[in-house]
Amino acid sequence: QVQLVESGGGLVQAGGSLRLSCVASGRTFSFYAMAWFRQAPGKEREFLAGITWRNANTDYADSVKGRFTISRDNAKNTVYLQMNSLKPEDTALYYCAASTKTGFSWSALKLVSSYDYWGQGTQVTVSS
Repeated sequence: QVQLVESGGGLVQAGGSLRLSCVASGRTFSFYAMAWFRQAPGKEREFLAGITWRNANTDYADSVKGRFTISRDNAKNTVYLQMNSLKPEDTALYYCAASTKTGFSWSALKLVSSYDYWGQGTQVTVSS
C-alpha cells in the first residue's frame, strides 16, 4: 500500500513563494520517478516537474522552468516543489504522483497515465 500526502499549499500574493512537500509511505522502493502536477478548474491535469528517485534526474514543463524547482530527500521519502515568482495563473490544485515505470523517458513521464499513485492534492491560490 502506497500513500502520498501533500502539504504546503495556501494563499500567496503574486510574486511570492511557496514550498510544497509530498511524503510517501509504503512501497517506495518500487518508485522510479515522482512528479508534481496541477489542475485548475475546467482544465486538464498538467505535468509541472519530475525527478527520478535513484539518480535525481529532473525535468520541467516550459511554463514553470526557471521558477519552480523539484527536489527529493530519500531518507525522508519526501519530494519538494519550491515555487517562486508565483503568478495568478499558477492557481490550481497541486498533486504529487509516483511512477513505477522503470526506464520511462521524460516524454512518457509527462503523461498522467504513467503514474501509479496520487496524493489527494493541496490547493495553491495566487492573488493579484
